[in-house]
Amino acid sequence: MSKATTKPPKMKTHKGAKKRFKITATGKIMRAKGMKSHFRRRKAPRVKRQFDRMLVVDSTNAGAIEKLLPYGS
Repeated sequence: MSKATTKPPKMKTHKGAKKRFKITATGKIMRAKGMKSHFRRRKAPRVKRQFDRMLVVDSTNAGAIEKLLPYGS
């Protein structure tokens, strides 16, 4: 009779972080810009185009976000 080994519980993905951040194939965490929807008509077309781009998350915040997304969702 051998003892059954117990696995540690699965880590849960933070659903809010899953919707807000994307992880690239190289492992970078990307985020969207804020201020996208308010007063959209008075913003220049160039500025509105820049809102469509994703930005790399700052390294000071990357560690916290990685904990929220344990499986790279």
